[in-house]
Amino acid sequence: MPIRVLVVDDTIMYRKVVSDILAEVPDVEVVGTANNGQIALSRIASVQPDLITLDVEMPVMNGLELLEEMQRRGLDVGVIMLSTLTKRGSEITLRALELGAFDFITKPDAEDRDQAVRELRSALVPRIKAYAKRMEVRRLLRSRPTPSPTTAPAAKPSVAPLARRVGKSKAVAIGVSTGGPNALAQMLPKLPKLGVPIFLVQHMPPVFTKSLAESLDAKCAYTVREAEHNEIVVPDTIYIAPGGKQMRVASGSAGLKVIQITDDPPENNCKPSVDYLFRSVAREYGALVTGVIMTGMGGDGTLGLKVMKSFGAVTIGQDEASCVVYGMPKMAIEAGVVDIVTPLDRIAEEIVRTVR
Repeated sequence: MPIRVLVVDDTIMYRKVVSDILAEVPDVEVVGTANNGQIALSRIASVQPDLITLDVEMPVMNGLELLEEMQRRGLDVGVIMLSTLTKRGSEITLRALELGAFDFITKPDAEDRDQAVRELRSALVPRIKAYAKRMEVRRLLRSRPTPSPTTAPAAKPSVAPLARRVGKSKAVAIGVSTGGPNALAQMLPKLPKLGVPIFLVQHMPPVFTKSLAESLDAKCAYTVREAEHNEIVVPDTIYIAPGGKQMRVASGSAGLKVIQITDDPPENNCKPSVDYLFRSVAREYGALVTGVIMTGMGGDGTLGLKVMKSFGAVTIGQDEASCVVYGMPKMAIEAGVVDIVTPLDRIAEEIVRTVR
C-alpha cells in the first residue's frame, strides 16, 4: 500500500514544491496539505496519514507545538521536519527529534529555484524511502511471535571477544545518523564518568551540531562540546564533530592526543563521516578503543569498524528493533565487524563494561 503523506507548511510555495516532489515518488500518495499545526490536527483525523512533512515555523500552532499535541493524543504518525539553517531552527528541530520526529531536512538557501528544488528532492526522497522501510520493519517485528520464556529464553547481547586485547578501552568512538539525537539523548545520560574521552559523529549540518552538543551537555555527566581544531583531548569529555567538517584524532606533543578539524572531502556522501573518525581513532588507540555504531541510513562506519577490528578493538552495534533506521548497524553487523549487538537501552552498559 502507498505511504500516505500530509504536507504541512505555512508557505504555499513549499506546500506545492513538496507535494510535487512526493507525487514523483513511487508508492507515495499526498493525501492533503495544511498551513498550520491546528489545521493539520484536523487533517490527521480525517485523512489518516502515515507521515507528515512538517515546517518548523508556522502561525497559530508551530511544528513543535503540533508534535507535542500529537504526543499528548498518542497519534502514531511519522514526521519529517523542514527546518531553517539557523540557531533557532536547529534548537526547535532537536526538540522535535526528542519528541519522536523521524528525521529532518534543512530548507535550501539556493537563489535559483530549480537548484533549490533539486536540493530539496535529493534530501527528502531518501528519507521518505527510509521511513517506508521502517514501516515495513515495524510490521514484521509486530508479526513475529513472542517466544515463551519456558521454551525460548530472551536473547542476551553477544559477548565481545577480547583476544589480542590487553587492558580496557582508553577511548570510545560513536557513529550515528537518522534517529541519532533522540537515541543519544536516551543513551549518553546513562554513562557515568569513565575517565576516557568519547568522540562522536552525528550526521548533521553546521549549526545543528553545536545545538546538539548544548542539548546533550545539559543532560549528561560528561562535558559535551562541539570539537574545535587543535584542542587537546581530555577525559570525561564528549567531542562532537562539527557539521560540514571532518574530525579526526591525532598525536600531539608530550604524548597528548589532539582534535583536528579538516575540510577534507565527504566520505559515503557524509561530512562529517564516521569512517573518517573511526580510522583515526584506530590509528591512535589501537586495540584500546570501543567503537559504537548506532541507528542511521547508509553504510558509513562499516569500513572504520573494520579498521578498528584489525587492531583488536571491541565494537558494539545497536539492534534492529531499537533502531529508527536499521542501516548503518545492519551493514556493519552483516560485514562481521560488530562484537556486541544490543538494544539502545543496553548500549551504555556495554560501553561501561569495555572501559572498566
